[in-house]
Amino acid sequence: MSSLSTSGREQTRSRRSPSDLLTSSSGRASRHERESRLDSLASGAGRPTPLSSRRENPIRAERQTTDDGGPKDYKKMYEQALQTNEKLKTRLEESRRELARIQARLERATQKQSKMSDRSNVMDTEKREKQMLEKKISEMEDELKVRTELKNENQRLKDENGALIRVISKLSK
Repeated sequence: MSSLSTSGREQTRSRRSPSDLLTSSSGRASRHERESRLDSLASGAGRPTPLSSRRENPIRAERQTTDDGGPKDYKKMYEQALQTNEKLKTRLEESRRELARIQARLERATQKQSKMSDRSNVMDTEKREKQMLEKKISEMEDELKVRTELKNENQRLKDENGALIRVISKLSK
């Protein structure tokens, strides 16, 4: 069997063309180069981090990549963003409620002021009406006095007229 397995290996090797061999060896080399570059980029300041040390202590390697600007904990950042958004939403709601309370207080104050101004307008109107009525009353009292004087004078003149008629009638007899 060992002769069969060695001959099978030789057949697969012989089936590959020389260009295939170059690409497969260069593929291995390019993969090794990529790993080296990734390791050097992950370490930060151009210090190569051996792959074996990264495998031995993955938490330390992860912290190094996070601290050096590498992969970040997006879930944690997302949760923090959600918390911040919730806090901001809460503050916004509180601000809106406070605004509504202040607007209600302002509306009440405006209504009170308008009622007071209405009352003051009513009071001013009532004062004017009262003054006008008082003025009319005083004028009517004056007219009443004049009227009483005129009645008295009219009565006096009637009495005089009657006396004159009697005197004239006695003289004409």
